[in-house]
Amino acid sequence: MKILVSLLAPILASTTLVSAAVDGTVMNATKNKPQPDVVVTLIQPGQQGMQTLGTATSDAQGKFQFANDLGGNPALLQAIFQGASYNLVLKPNEPTTGVEVKVFDATSKPGVAKVAQHMVLIEPSAQSLEIAETFIMENDTATTFQDPAKGSVQFYLPETAGGKAEVRITAPGGLPIDRSAEKTAVKNVYKVDYPVKPGQSRFDVSYSLPPGDTFTSKIMHAEGITRLVTPGTVTVEGEGVEAMGQEPQTKAHIYNATTAAYTVKVTGTGSLRNQPAQAVAPDEDTGEPQIEEKAARVYTRVDLIFGFTFAILALGGVLLYRKTA
Repeated sequence: MKILVSLLAPILASTTLVSAAVDGTVMNATKNKPQPDVVVTLIQPGQQGMQTLGTATSDAQGKFQFANDLGGNPALLQAIFQGASYNLVLKPNEPTTGVEVKVFDATSKPGVAKVAQHMVLIEPSAQSLEIAETFIMENDTATTFQDPAKGSVQFYLPETAGGKAEVRITAPGGLPIDRSAEKTAVKNVYKVDYPVKPGQSRFDVSYSLPPGDTFTSKIMHAEGITRLVTPGTVTVEGEGVEAMGQEPQTKAHIYNATTAAYTVKVTGTGSLRNQPAQAVAPDEDTGEPQIEEKAARVYTRVDLIFGFTFAILALGGVLLYRKTA
């Protein structure tokens, strides 16, 4: 009997692996080798939101497997490694065996992640002065940047904002998630502690100020460029900024910030949004994609963010036109 069991053991093991609905390997893309001891969670969207189907830990060869039958439906594999989450979307009716989930070593070494672009959208009205800042972060290394002490991004929040700012982060290949801004030891300076993975990440920060004709801010990063953008019906002027022209389609005004601290006089009212945004309290950040019945305030600005980015891209065309003229 023992001999029979020993003979059948490899067959049973092989059958178990083949019948698994989802299996694969966790690869450390920094070291380019399998990564053991990584917790992997299988998640599937449903009527009740994201449902956890199971959790596994990668073995010595980085292997993991789940026996769940996805039934041809989409799912998500999420691996947690050194404080950062890495997601792999399993598309409907595509192979779910032999998949590879990439993770990266984490580092707090300065310069790994840099601010490539910083855009400040100013939208004044009779009721408030709405500010939306977008930070485009670039990480060209094979490591994930994470610095809990200083955060990944720091920004200046005017005193009149009352310490309230909404933050939404879009990681490479991920869905937007909410994150809280934390105070630093410097007055009116806040940080966002979130891993910056290899590739391009976007940090969207928005806040409301009382109505007024001036706006004061500070640039907390040394690298990258900072541009101020206003609707076509709004202009700003002051020391530390210079006009760079208008974006042809939206007629938005574009300004270059030339100093780390600036105060501008704001003239006019207007918005680049089609409809007023409605504030919604951000959900708790679990690192998982969120299914929402109502979008958070920053997420309702997808249209203007794309327009905002287009304005920056069109800046070269504006400058070329001015030079030709």
